[in-house]
Amino acid sequence: MKIFIVMPAYQAAKTIISVFERIPKEFYNKVHTIVVVNDGSTDKTEEIVLNLKKKYDKIKLISHEKNKGYGAAQKTGFNEILNQNADIGILLHSDGQYAPELLPKVSAPLENGSADVVIGSRILGRGALKGGMPLHKYIGNKMLTAIENIAYGMNISEYHTGYMLYSKKALEKIPFNKLSDTFHFDGEMIMMSGKKKLVIKEIPIPTRYAEEKSHLNAMTYGIDVLKIIWKYKTGKYDF
Repeated sequence: MKIFIVMPAYQAAKTIISVFERIPKEFYNKVHTIVVVNDGSTDKTEEIVLNLKKKYDKIKLISHEKNKGYGAAQKTGFNEILNQNADIGILLHSDGQYAPELLPKVSAPLENGSADVVIGSRILGRGALKGGMPLHKYIGNKMLTAIENIAYGMNISEYHTGYMLYSKKALEKIPFNKLSDTFHFDGEMIMMSGKKKLVIKEIPIPTRYAEEKSHLNAMTYGIDVLKIIWKYKTGKYDF
């Protein structure tokens, strides 16, 4: 199968080398291309990725001149892999928050055809708090997820993870270019997966909180999620 990894990278100079080193060698050998989307970084992210290409020859670097947002970086990557007729698209963060060591496990349902979308869930694993997720974020995650499940008619353990994997069918059916350019992109992708009747499988993953992610304001994030629910209920996602 033609497996692609999409790696959004913004100010990732301190972490991205470690992420590549942690990808299991056997899985790396199966991967066709790793699309690194440098989203307007002002540190040495681009320079480091160009150096990494000497060791990891499957890297394809795409750079945004200006920072467009986490969701926008994914769109660039997913459009690239659809253009390349990939069978599987895997979102892997460049900060190491989601374990590259688990790639063989989380990709298996897509490789064997038992799922269209795979979600790596920190909540299912019951290790979110042990892994460093702040209590207020854990409670907020659970509350928002309960509201989202009611609104969307789904039964998902977590809409707020960044370990996401998609089949070609899923990326073709979900109009992802119409979704947010922000950190809400993943949650919207889960919601649209349910809306498009795709087969979703959740796999427990450990939690590892990175200091680099702490700039997200939990209150603002929660309000934005409620706005997305309102948009959903008023037909704004009917495309």
